[in-house]
Amino acid sequence: MIEKKIELQIRKIWDRFRSGGLANPLVAIEQITYLLFMRRLEILDSQRKDFALIKNEKYVSVFSENENCRWSFWKNMPANEMLSHVSTIVFPFIKELANSKSSYSKYMKDATFMIQKASLLEESVSILDEINLSSRSQDLQGDIYEYLLSELKVSGKNDQFRTPRHIIRMIIDLVNPVIGETICDPACGTGGFLINSYEHIVKQNTNPELIKYDNDGAPHGIIGDKITKKEHWKLLKEKSFFGFDFDYTMLRIGVMNMMLHGIDEPNIEYADALSKSFDQKKKYNVILANPPFAGSIDKGDINDDLTLPTTKTSLLFVELFYNLLTIGGRAGIIIPDSELNTKSKAHDKLREILVDKCQIEAIITMPSGVFKPYAGVTTAIIIFTKGGKTNKIWFYEMSSDGYTLDDKRDKIDGKGDIPDILQKFSDKETSSKSFVVDITAIKKNKYKLSPTNYKKFTKKQTEIRKSKEIINDMIKIENSIQTDLLELKKLLS
Repeated sequence: MIEKKIELQIRKIWDRFRSGGLANPLVAIEQITYLLFMRRLEILDSQRKDFALIKNEKYVSVFSENENCRWSFWKNMPANEMLSHVSTIVFPFIKELANSKSSYSKYMKDATFMIQKASLLEESVSILDEINLSSRSQDLQGDIYEYLLSELKVSGKNDQFRTPRHIIRMIIDLVNPVIGETICDPACGTGGFLINSYEHIVKQNTNPELIKYDNDGAPHGIIGDKITKKEHWKLLKEKSFFGFDFDYTMLRIGVMNMMLHGIDEPNIEYADALSKSFDQKKKYNVILANPPFAGSIDKGDINDDLTLPTTKTSLLFVELFYNLLTIGGRAGIIIPDSELNTKSKAHDKLREILVDKCQIEAIITMPSGVFKPYAGVTTAIIIFTKGGKTNKIWFYEMSSDGYTLDDKRDKIDGKGDIPDILQKFSDKETSSKSFVVDITAIKKNKYKLSPTNYKKFTKKQTEIRKSKEIINDMIKIENSIQTDLLELKKLLS
């Protein structure tokens, strides 16, 4: 969900790219991402230096031997000098930031700086320099990716739409990953779930007095001062987060984005997680994902470990998530709301797996406007643990996420029902929007998981009074009013 001011600035750059001969949107996305990376690298380097001072630690700047690669060093150069400097010095520098065996190096190896016009680079740098990136700790590259594709009316492949940051943070708060766990998103895109999981863990290990929140609810000042062992930091930054995607542009944006947020060795791999070539042997403690809502896969290419009788990717991804979890592993996933009730052999079997082989902790339905302006689909969040079986399910019907539900998505309070969901989740409290259903009722209803099927089991019987009783009560109230008026008249006289 891109801010209007930033949208206008990016539109201006996009217009410059088209007029400058770089009309291919994927090329534009990559080139703008490289420039953003160059700028944010210096901002975050400065922030990490400040955090190191707070923690009384030594800090070695990423620019320690390359001061001339700082954005502030070259952003005001004359156009021709800037183009030469960026293409021959700065861009090779950012390509070689990580070690040669890392995912970052793998996907940046073939990256090319394609801006050839000095005036285009100068204008783009000038516009990007006006954007306040210091407060943008979230996935700005992904916002821009989404926006540029939406401009060409091809927003997302197979209806894969980026998840709003506040929804991601809510899901992560519900699942609550901790240090030492492995966290995976098999359809990771630009890495939003992985980055926010990292920030969640670091925040949980930061003195609350140091944390500040921006207007969007994103935390700042999270330094992880309670993580005191270097091996724990190494585990968190190098061996905790895993992602897969089959879009190279997304992968490049994802690995750059994760590195900017402190994940030094992003474990992001090019893979179609549903295909035969994908190895499902590795298991994870936590799965967080918003897989593509539409599309199908060739029957002959479906992974042998996937057993649902369907080629529909939205269903196969959920079975994949189940397969990839360790016993006791937890998942927070987004699915189309229709999957909760649709009748088919594949739908029925999937719901039976979730109910009979997992503990479904919560099903939270979201209003259709959450993914606007890119999609109007109604969605639901499922929180579950692999192993055991479901005894009861807590349902919550979200009516607001804190933004208007039209195409504009204007901010109301940025929270909506989210604080209420987080507060009620742990004890599965009931209210006008939430209720608990026993598994016997769900099995009687053929494993259907939409809350609309079960409202009748939770609503209290409303007392229906006879008309004569109501009229008598009204007469009593009227007589009482008349008596009070007579008393008042006496007092006044």
